[in-house]
Amino acid sequence: MRCTPLGRDTTQVTELSLGAAPLGNLFRPVTDEDAAATVDAAWAAGIRTFDTAPHYGLGLSERRLGAALRGRPRDEYVVSTKVGRLLRPRPVATGDDLANGFAVPATHERVWDFTADGVRRSLESSLERLGLDRIDIVYLHDPDDHAEQALAEAYPALERLRAEGMVGAIGVGMNQAELLTHFVRDSDIDTVLLAGRYTLLDQRGLTELLPLAAERGVGVVVGGVFNSGLLADPRPGATFDYTTARDAMVARALELQAVCERHGVPLRAAALRFPFGHPAVASVLVGARNAAEVQDASAVLHRPVPAALWKELKALGLLAPGVPTPEGGN
Repeated sequence: MRCTPLGRDTTQVTELSLGAAPLGNLFRPVTDEDAAATVDAAWAAGIRTFDTAPHYGLGLSERRLGAALRGRPRDEYVVSTKVGRLLRPRPVATGDDLANGFAVPATHERVWDFTADGVRRSLESSLERLGLDRIDIVYLHDPDDHAEQALAEAYPALERLRAEGMVGAIGVGMNQAELLTHFVRDSDIDTVLLAGRYTLLDQRGLTELLPLAAERGVGVVVGGVFNSGLLADPRPGATFDYTTARDAMVARALELQAVCERHGVPLRAAALRFPFGHPAVASVLVGARNAAEVQDASAVLHRPVPAALWKELKALGLLAPGVPTPEGGN
């Protein structure tokens, strides 16, 4: 699988990255066996970039990912995790964590912490859960309501950890483009993880973020290319950004699907390939909960998408004329 430098940083990421949130029992349980098989299938497909976070299953995702990668050559894969939420043990563990999206026992509570000390403690805990001595990429995780502290305290802490060799590339991961643009403009981060804002249905990342990232040599990893489900299976009742999609959005997704079908291309393939039209995009991140989902993502990523498909989407107004597209440019 093709590898690309992460912007100006020397870290190489595969064009398809495995998102390990589902391995933390996102929405429903995943067995230990399926979690291991998911990573095995990713490795077999050539994926060497793996993304996780303490938030995902209260550390379960990190533990499972670390166990699945153990024994593989350390210099052959890249792991990213995140800081900003500390996991504090609950005195009495009752109930589950489904209110936060994860089908795990509520053994811990999440505490927002973008202080320098919080960043270091979070990273040390992640290293222990992953069983690693360094993290290749560390993102500030969802600092939407903590932007000032994240920029003034957490970001300099990551710079120090990078200088110590504990951290490779540093960046910010969010599901909005505006604050990411602020970080790209006002810091020396290496990368951003942009979720759900550079897709066939939502190109807000193109307004400022992606051009600025390309200008400053910041690598972009795009997540949420299916907008949480609608672009994987467009139908009434499908989800868009984790809520039931509006009728107008479903109709637009069905139009996209119809164009893809006319060109003999699955909508999922076009959705996965679309972000690579922009030169700042280094990798697309896709979550999977079993080996079959990994194999499907790898297969559709490599389905040829003809330039005529992108041309028709623009002719029908489903993409704006100036949106860059792969294999044929604007």
